Amino acid sequence: MDPLRIDRSAQRRDTIDPGACHAIVVRDGALLVRDGHLVEREPGDHPDAALTVYLGRDGERDLVALVPADASEANPAMSASREHADAIAPKPADASAAWVADGEAMVGLRDAIHLFAGAGEAGEREHELAATAVAITTWHANHPRCAKCGEPTRPTAGGWVRRCDNDERDHYPRTDAAVIVAITDAEDRLLMAHASYWSPGRFSHLAGYVEPGESFEQAVHREVFEEASLTVRDLVYVGSQPWPFPASIMVGFTARVDDPNFSLDEDEITEAHFVTRAQLAAHVADGSMIVAPQGSIARRMMDDWYGGPVS
Repeated sequence: MDPLRIDRSAQRRDTIDPGACHAIVVRDGALLVRDGHLVEREPGDHPDAALTVYLGRDGERDLVALVPADASEANPAMSASREHADAIAPKPADASAAWVADGEAMVGLRDAIHLFAGAGEAGEREHELAATAVAITTWHANHPRCAKCGEPTRPTAGGWVRRCDNDERDHYPRTDAAVIVAITDAEDRLLMAHASYWSPGRFSHLAGYVEPGESFEQAVHREVFEEASLTVRDLVYVGSQPWPFPASIMVGFTARVDDPNFSLDEDEITEAHFVTRAQLAAHVADGSMIVAPQGSIARRMMDDWYGGPVS
């Protein structure tokens, strides 16, 4: 994995003027996009902001994530919380919003990641900006109050800390670690599974959150056994990806099983199949399997096993 493409410049967070920055507009996990690329509003062309978070420096330009002020209209309690400089939990945007220009649209992060995939270095840069903007603004929206005393908190440090003035406590963004594992059997077939809470036809690898007190590898063993009663071996780290749905990092592994006979925990996984490459291609072609979008770590691992993009 390459280093960060945007210099986060943490030393500038307390001193930056948000109005002098270029702005990525984000609301309710969606981003302002035009022609398949993030809109980066120039200084002086920002919508009124309920929240701005300093994202960092890109060459000679500073960048912020900006949540439009009209996001507060969805909930009077959220509007009132602005008296304490709380972040606003946004409502879905539509084309009638004053700050959405002709040709622009609010696009959810999953769809945006798909748009940026295959665009080389520029796409990786936009993926990084989009994931960061959604993750940090979602954290603000979900954590407006102090977890200790319940009083409202306010953004500080360029939006990377929330301060409780009542008990003089700083609160920092959290990221929940999760593992995802591409499992193959002795015939090099890939396990594809459908989670109970997914839309019909959607299949991917087994995944789950890391619990307190366990390593990533232990989480793989536990999750696979809990969900499919499979015992895995030969774990190999593949890579990781920020996954702000709402606040995760996905850590990818490959693994093998000697015995492919599984028994599903149907509360979690309702259907699973070990498939050959030809079978996977046929299922994707006829629509019986909807796989992860380009740009996701799940798709990367599937394509690595397949030997190229699964069309």
